[in-house]
Parts: sequence; C-alpha cells; structure tokens
Amino acid sequence: MIKEIQIRVEPQFAYNEQVLRETVARQCAIDARTINAVRVLKKSIDARQRTIFVNLSLRIFINEQPTDDGFTRIEYPDVSQKPAVIVVGAGPGGLFAALKLIELGLRPIVLERGKNVRERKIDIADITRSHKINPESNYSFGEGGAGAYSDGKLYTRSKKRGNTERILNIFCQHGASTAILSDAHPHIGTDKLPRVIENMRNTIISSGGEVHFGTKMTGFIINGNKVIGAEAVQNNTERTFMGPVILATGHSARDTYRYLHSANIAIEAKSLAVGTRLEHPSELIDRLQYHNKNGRGKYLPAAEYNFVTQVDGRGVYSFCMCPGGFVVPAASGPEQIVVNGMSPSGRNSKWSNSGMVVETRVEDIATNEDELKDPLLMMRFQEKIERDCWIAGNMRQTAPAQRMTDFVNGKLSYDLPSTSYSPGLISSPLHFWMPEFIVKRMQQGFQVFGRSCKGFLSSTATLIAAETRTSSPVRITRDNETLQHITMNGLFPCGEGAGYAGGIVSSAVDGERCAEAAFNYLNSHT
Repeated sequence: MIKEIQIRVEPQFAYNEQVLRETVARQCAIDARTINAVRVLKKSIDARQRTIFVNLSLRIFINEQPTDDGFTRIEYPDVSQKPAVIVVGAGPGGLFAALKLIELGLRPIVLERGKNVRERKIDIADITRSHKINPESNYSFGEGGAGAYSDGKLYTRSKKRGNTERILNIFCQHGASTAILSDAHPHIGTDKLPRVIENMRNTIISSGGEVHFGTKMTGFIINGNKVIGAEAVQNNTERTFMGPVILATGHSARDTYRYLHSANIAIEAKSLAVGTRLEHPSELIDRLQYHNKNGRGKYLPAAEYNFVTQVDGRGVYSFCMCPGGFVVPAASGPEQIVVNGMSPSGRNSKWSNSGMVVETRVEDIATNEDELKDPLLMMRFQEKIERDCWIAGNMRQTAPAQRMTDFVNGKLSYDLPSTSYSPGLISSPLHFWMPEFIVKRMQQGFQVFGRSCKGFLSSTATLIAAETRTSSPVRITRDNETLQHITMNGLFPCGEGAGYAGGIVSSAVDGERCAEAAFNYLNSHT
C-alpha cells in the first residue's frame, strides 16, 4: 500500500531518517517494520516562531517497494540524421533547448565560446592567483554558463512560464539529488553541478547532437529576413553552421549585443538592478533567522533570508542569497570587477552572502532623448561601474569594500572583517563614489531591514562592490507567439541573455519553449 500524508515536526524528527520513520509509524498507527520507504515530496521550514517546525509531505510505502527512482525519466532518441538547429551558448537555456530538440526529433549543434565545465575550473581558480580574467573562460563563459560555478540555485517564481517540475526531473535524471524535487528552495551546489552538466552534454552527444567548445559565434548567415545559419571562429578557424538559430548567450555576452546593434537587428535597453554583495558571518544569520542564540543547531540547514522594500519609487531587495557560501570574482573581461555569490551543496562555510541591489530603470540613467533610445545604454552603465570598481581595487581583482554600518553612516572603514572573497578586499568609501541614487536607496533600505530584523544591520557585515550582473541589460525583441525575433525569421532569442528569464530554472524553461518554437518553424517551412 502507498499512502501520502502531511506532518509538521521539529527538526530533530525531520532530518533523521530512522526517527522520521518511527514518527510516521506512530501517526499512521502501523508497525514501523512494515514501512519499506519514506519519500519526501515537499519540505519547508517554518521559522516564524521561536519553536521551529518542518512541514513535510510524505509518500509512505507500506509492505511494498518503490518501483521508480523518484523522478520521471525522458527517453532521448537518435537524431544524428535529423535536421539541425544551431544553439549558441551552453548555459541552462542552451542545454535545455538542446535536450528538448532531441526529444522533438531535431539535431542540436551547440556552439560554446568557452571551455568545458572541468577546464573552466582551472581558469576560474587562476583569477585569485593572477588577478587576470580569461575573456573566453570565466564565471560567465563556458559550459554550464553563469550558474555552473555560481551556486546552482533552482528556486524560481516564474512558474507561469512553463513546467518547472519537469526541469527539476531532468536535472535528477542527469545526476542531481532527488532532494531538489521536495525542497522549498532547491539547490544543487557548485561542487556537484559540474557532474550534472557533463551528463547533459553526454546525453546530447550520445543522441547524435554536437557540442563545440572554443567556438565563438561572430555573426549570422542571413538570407533576406531569414537567419539560416551562424558564423563562428573555432581554434582560429572560421566555420559556418547551417540551420535556424537559438541564441542563448547569457547576460554577459556584450560583444554579441554590439554585433546585433551594428547589424540593425532590433534590441532594446532593459531595466536591471545594481548594488553590492553583502556578506555576514553565517552564525549571525542563523541566530537571527532561527531566533536562537545558539544558531541553527545540529539539524537545521544554514539560514536564508529575503528582504525587500521600496525607497523613492524603486525596489531595494536581497538577491541570490547564498547561505554558508562564498563571494566570487565574476568579471568576464579585463578592467572589470564584478562579484557574485555561490554555495557548495553543504552550505557550510562560515559566511553567508546575498546581492543587495536597487531597481535601476532606463530613465534613471538617460540624460536626454537620444540616450533613452540607446539600446546599449544600460550595458554601458554596467561597464562604467565595473571599471570604477577595478580602479578602486588598485586595478586588480581586489574588490572595494566597506562595513555595512559605515556605508549607512557615510564613513570610511579603517579595517574590514574577514571575508570569503579570495582575491582580497580593499577598504573604499562606496558611499562616496558609487552612483548617488543607488547609495541613498541602499542606505535607507538597510535601515528598514535593520529595524525589521534586529542585528542584521551590523558592523560585522561587509559590502563588496559591485553586483551588476543581476540580469541582462538588453532585451532582444521577439514575437510573443512564435518566439522568433520580431524582424528575423529563424532566430530565437532565448533565456536570460535575451532578456526573457532570470536564473537557472526560468532560463531552462525558456530554452525548452524556444526549442518547441524552432520545431514548429521547421515544420511550417517543409
């Protein structure tokens, strides 16, 4: 017999398998020895009161064994002789587009400018040693995209865009823990995600698709108003790849945006959010969020937080919170400092961080009508802040930083707390040289957050500049129905880099939608 129940228990009962089984047996009034398996369907922590509870939805297998792996498998056919679709970019949008194309009976040809996910790791580690950025292999460029080495968080609010459960199941099929199917805020972890990405690549290749690393798209092959292929440089050799194009380059492919603009392929400037990384000792966040002077204790995971307020008509909010994580150097080119956050699967570092950002609209930056119409305006704004950070960091990857309380009070920090940011920090008056409209809103926002959570506004917390890559600064305009570019048939702008997603899961969902759109396009042209 299989039975599904919901229970509410304290952490010591939820995170110990044997104790949980005994608890279930008592609630169901059955012999614990008859329970062959307990599968967690949903799990969330309720930490609103001093006594913390874990809410669980469970599937109980009584006197029988589970007959599946806990997730739904997809069969991928051989597409080696099928029509080709070019996928530019091997981030979540590109990878899931490629897998969906295979399901639909099409052959994906994936072009990735960076290296494979394992080789990327060497270049990323070298940033700390040499303070130099490989412009083709870094936290943004390479197999897996920006998410591969910047956390692997799978939580999304974009559930109306597509089947997010399906995305999580595909991750499980390729090696992710089935815990992501039940956790309220699922997370694979930077240490485990590379293996999952490799397995996805192997599925693409074994099904007859192609994956080309070190292959940088330089332009489209255009016939009239139709994109019929892509031009690329691979190992200093020019190559062409024929087929409709799913463009999933990610939010940092600025050379692609410049190419589109120069080729008169319609794009537009898009609002984004800009600020800093805020790093606290994780034990402080645990104490505050779990309302316990002893922190999270033996069973609870590292605590998360989510803050949002409005200041002068703009949102000020936490973004991409990384409990028990690290702040990392995420620049994608020279003369830039960009910071991001990541966590290993155990979320067990002594720091917790999040982006703390201010909503920034085109009208906040433009000074005249021409700038309002400039599709690259927000990208140039990003570039200026990142270069200002590089100058403030002594023209290295040493990031400018300031104690949280000093920032709010407009004071220079004479020393800084210890940090997870491995290239190192340098004290800098962020309140003085960062854009005033951002600084003022962040200062007021921090005061609001400090009042709502006593102890959060702390001298032990550090602001590390700058968090600028929260989303794409450009939207590549497309038709809402066909998902094709508004003027170019056969071109499918995809994912976060095209301005239609934010994060791993929503990018993956958009990748699948673009694959379906390419399938429909090819069917209508045969």
